[in-house]
Amino acid sequence: MKRTSRDIRTANRYEVLRQIIAQSPTSRQTLAAATGLSVATVATLVGELLDLRMITEVGFEDSAGGRPRGLMAVNAAGGALIGVDIAETYVRVELFDLGLNVLARAVEDMRPGEHRPEQVVGHVATAVGSVVAQAGVEGARVLGVGVSVPGQVDRGTGIAEYAPNWDWHEVPLLDLLSEHIAYPLYLDNPLRASAVAELWFGAARGHEDAVVVNLGTGVGAGLVLAGGLYRGVSNSAGEWGHTTLVLDGRLCHCGNHGCVETYVGAPGIMLNLRELSPRSTLLHPEDQTATVDALARGVAAGDPVAVKVVRDTARYLGAGVSDLVNLFNPEVVVLSSWVAKKLGTPLLDEVREAVRRHALRRPFATTEIVLSPVPTDPVCLGAATFALEGALLSVGQRPARRTTPARSRTAPPS
Repeated sequence: MKRTSRDIRTANRYEVLRQIIAQSPTSRQTLAAATGLSVATVATLVGELLDLRMITEVGFEDSAGGRPRGLMAVNAAGGALIGVDIAETYVRVELFDLGLNVLARAVEDMRPGEHRPEQVVGHVATAVGSVVAQAGVEGARVLGVGVSVPGQVDRGTGIAEYAPNWDWHEVPLLDLLSEHIAYPLYLDNPLRASAVAELWFGAARGHEDAVVVNLGTGVGAGLVLAGGLYRGVSNSAGEWGHTTLVLDGRLCHCGNHGCVETYVGAPGIMLNLRELSPRSTLLHPEDQTATVDALARGVAAGDPVAVKVVRDTARYLGAGVSDLVNLFNPEVVVLSSWVAKKLGTPLLDEVREAVRRHALRRPFATTEIVLSPVPTDPVCLGAATFALEGALLSVGQRPARRTTPARSRTAPPS
């Protein structure tokens, strides 16, 4: 879809604010150099952000032989953003200031089978209420709530189109949430959220081309290409977890056989363990998190079963990652989400070795493979940036200080 001048202006405003958040304090001249925009354009955008109280002037820096340059910094107290990570086994919510510092957290566990839309919505509403109460923020300060849900989503309509692990089809998620949450709501999925988190604050920062591999119950890949988030024509890019790894392999929730997800997602790892050692004490049949935790402890203790399961999982994962390396030739591949975090360096080392064996030599030589360094939940962080982008979309269309929030039905343009 062709971008309008308003879309471009919003994207430029968003990029300027992103640079200010990353480099506070900074000058208009530095912002122009970082964004590629003219100093005059940056000055106009800075003026708008000052009017919105999203940034503030904090003094001057000396300029060699010229006038002192005014310095801008993010006004952390100028608003609050909420990021929601809906996963298959939990709902995690974090509330951020405008500097994207975490002010409050809440987690709601979801039991196996507890995935009907109304059940998920109830957990989200409870957790959002909790973080607002913890942080003590006024409702008018909450600029928006970014919501990440697994599967394919329509950002414009707020519909969760397809979540194979829950058998969701065309669920009007934002309409359901808006019955309980009075703030503007913006929908996307964890692949895009994790990629943005890494681009802003993590291992993809400063890189033009990156792949962020999400390893949780589900599996996918967020793509950063030419310095920006790549979504695809229907916002479905990155469904790498549903590419075929093993012909006629394990049955996947999507209906196909041998998908990457069935070998390296948390249920697939549990099956790897069950096939190797059906009676292993490491296996907690109804608890993914406990099983992955036990494997991590087992590897640290040198348990041979745990070591082999993680090695076998890394072999499957490395074969899949090598395809991403060959296809996209990224500067960095980031292993993200809770499974990667728990299995950590032992998994990373085995994956690097497997990719070295499978990938073409030239793209492998220029690709770094790392664990996510983002200290908070990257999905919550990325979801909060979608809320920030949504808030910037309507600049000039509403007063800067809104007192009666209403849910947005317009997706941000990125």
